[in-house]
Amino acid sequence: MEFSDLKPEEVERAASMMKAISHPMRLAILGHLKEGTRLNVTEIHQLLDVEQSTASHHLGILKDKGILASTRHGKNTLYYLKQENLSKLVRCISDCVCDNQK
Repeated sequence: MEFSDLKPEEVERAASMMKAISHPMRLAILGHLKEGTRLNVTEIHQLLDVEQSTASHHLGILKDKGILASTRHGKNTLYYLKQENLSKLVRCISDCVCDNQK
């Protein structure tokens, strides 16, 4: 399906997802959850050197917008990309940033 084939409500959902992704902290989280990686909130807050409550807040937003999913594994909740295609988007953004620095 082409983007131009989306219904107005689907375009609105896409825009809402893009707004959520556009925050630097949330984009950094997605960068760590690429290609099948599953991490818990403790791992994410350590990787990003932020408070655990901050990491939890941003994970909640990404999950609420349908970008992340989670599963319980013992006492931990593991977060992962709901759709693997989002890895392509993160990679594309990274490539664009790197290309602009040349």
